[in-house]
Amino acid sequence: MNDWTAITKLNDIPKLGSRIVRTDSVDIAIFRTSDDQVFAIRDACPHKNGPLSQGIVHGTSVTCPLHNWKIDLASGEALGADSGCTNTYEAKIENETVYLRSPG
Repeated sequence: MNDWTAITKLNDIPKLGSRIVRTDSVDIAIFRTSDDQVFAIRDACPHKNGPLSQGIVHGTSVTCPLHNWKIDLASGEALGADSGCTNTYEAKIENETVYLRSPG
């Protein structure tokens, strides 16, 4: 299934912030970078399932608020000496609207 779903207007996500999309099976954090890129990842750090949506965004990564793990927003991979990965999802911006591709 390759369907795109409109999530929110880009300006409804603060720069360096996020919004959460809740589905029946997973919470997805939609992040906005300082240069208006958007990334969608599972809202759970691979370390201890910390809420990445509450982390600090810097560049194209986010720091988990629980134990300071840095997660790459594009790949979901832990950076530095840490190892682990969280799911990523396709997101795009069209006409100032953020879209999420349906997983599956």
